[in-house]
Amino acid sequence: MNAFDIVRPFRPLIVRKMRWRLSWRGWITLALAVLLMGWWLVLSIHPFLAVTRRVPARILVVEGWIHYFGIDAALKEFKTGQYDHVLTTGGPVEGIGTSSSIYDTDAWQSAGFLKKAGIPAEVVQSVPSRFVGRDRTYNSAVTLREWFRDHNMRVSSINVLTEDAHARRTRLLFQEALGPGVEVGVISAANPDYDAKRWWHSSEGVREVIDESIAYVYAKIFFWPASQR
Repeated sequence: MNAFDIVRPFRPLIVRKMRWRLSWRGWITLALAVLLMGWWLVLSIHPFLAVTRRVPARILVVEGWIHYFGIDAALKEFKTGQYDHVLTTGGPVEGIGTSSSIYDTDAWQSAGFLKKAGIPAEVVQSVPSRFVGRDRTYNSAVTLREWFRDHNMRVSSINVLTEDAHARRTRLLFQEALGPGVEVGVISAANPDYDAKRWWHSSEGVREVIDESIAYVYAKIFFWPASQR
């Protein structure tokens, strides 16, 4: 009795199928495709995150937590643009915890740096936000929206200056907070601590790109403002 005779009684219950699998050439081709896609991602992820996309606007918003190089970038932007107002945002300085004083906020300190850098004092205004443990960028944008409302300012567009790879997330969250009636542009100030074209060569660059990539995915897919829950 051969194997066919053994299987014959069970033929109504079983089927025979052909199975395709990759040859060694197929595996090599697949590996090369994965490597090329990975290399393309490495080269394109930083420009994607560190986007600069200005819109015609009379208001420049500076995220107050950015470092001193951001102040220099804001001064250059103010000189080359046509801005009537420079507003700074941000809550309590990192490391001090909750504070009720506006003098302890990134917004207030950044406004002082901008004035010292040469932007006229009458143009600069700080818009400090309260302490929050999470979603600080979004809450700064909400505070800005409320400040516009409290001062009866009808705003149709703004440009927001922020740090490097944080730019795309900043634009997304400010647009979410301000709504479709306000066009939000963004300006990315390059981080001098690493070469953006070779960000993977430094721990600072790797840390920033990975952190901002994860944060952007969270903001894009999983973040729901309290008003929409």
